[in-house]
Amino acid sequence: MENSRKNRKVDGFLKKAKKWKEEFEALRNIVLDCELTEDIKWMHPCYMFENKNIVLIHGFKEYCALLFHKGALLKDPHMILIQQTENVQAARQIRFTNVQEIIEMETILKEYINEAIEVEKAGLKVNYKKKTEFSIPEELQNKFDEIPALKTAFEALTPGRQRAYIRYFAEAKQSKTRVSRIEKYTQKILDGKGLND
Repeated sequence: MENSRKNRKVDGFLKKAKKWKEEFEALRNIVLDCELTEDIKWMHPCYMFENKNIVLIHGFKEYCALLFHKGALLKDPHMILIQQTENVQAARQIRFTNVQEIIEMETILKEYINEAIEVEKAGLKVNYKKKTEFSIPEELQNKFDEIPALKTAFEALTPGRQRAYIRYFAEAKQSKTRVSRIEKYTQKILDGKGLND
């Protein structure tokens, strides 16, 4: 493998890694063997084909993972791709808890990475759910009826920001919690800001 493919920013990331260092290095070598361009995005090593994101290496408390940006489009013959949460539409992970698992799966991982590259070359796109497929909580609809400007401001937000609010409000189990969350974020919505802005 050519060392010229390695990015110094990723070298820095690996030097600082306290957990999963050996696993990250094994994953990095496998991905670089697939001739992808290496960089840091979202504070993690990201690998691209012609400036299109293919796969990201990241770690959590319980596992580290390869995250395929368009994993939902991969065939997954080995049934190893994991959807992080039900709200994640495109990305899928392959998770690892030790370096031995990575070494044993090298051939399979390369198959998945190469398929992900082919998906990108073919220009395939993930069909995202439309915001209308996410039901608006009754409490939010009531607030829209009470303050029509809020509905207008909400509809002016990007679809991603709308989904984030809908999910955040809807995941509260009790109506009073949904109401208080909506109250708390009403001004932010009116200001055209997202949940995390």
